[in-house]
Amino acid sequence: MLVELFILVLLITLVVLFIRGGKSSSLEMPLIIQHPGLYHITLAPQLDRARAYIEQIANQFVQTHPLKRDIPGQFFEVHDPDAQAQEEKNYLLAVSYLGGLLYFQAINPRPLMRDSDSKLKQIREYADAVLANLPLKHSADIDEVDKLCSAVEKAARGMNITARPLTEPE
Repeated sequence: MLVELFILVLLITLVVLFIRGGKSSSLEMPLIIQHPGLYHITLAPQLDRARAYIEQIANQFVQTHPLKRDIPGQFFEVHDPDAQAQEEKNYLLAVSYLGGLLYFQAINPRPLMRDSDSKLKQIREYADAVLANLPLKHSADIDEVDKLCSAVEKAARGMNITARPLTEPE
């Protein structure tokens, strides 16, 4: 009788585990992280590894450069050697300052298929889609843009990451 009860419990447990299946986190949806009053981060699927670097940029910038004017998107290609879990160690990053908040968007680069494709175009289109409802109001001067770019570079150096600015081809 005890053996039969054990077998019955074991079968029920196996059936429940088989039907329920394993719960896995969704890596197909963008990750949105908000820190009210400081920043808003949108990470494309499977880019959660960029979070620590982005938060370091935010801390670096907010502590040293309180600004009142908006800064349009600044775009970077980031190489993170510690991203061992992913085979792609590069990602694209957009950083802007709108309405008193830092906005970050990060995506994995897609392969360039046409001559008109570029990494800058990819990240710019993604950032524009995310920030479509946030127009640039009072554009900052070049010194304020430089302060933002400096925060990106300083955070990168502190984490052994390379952040290369993406610019229009001349």
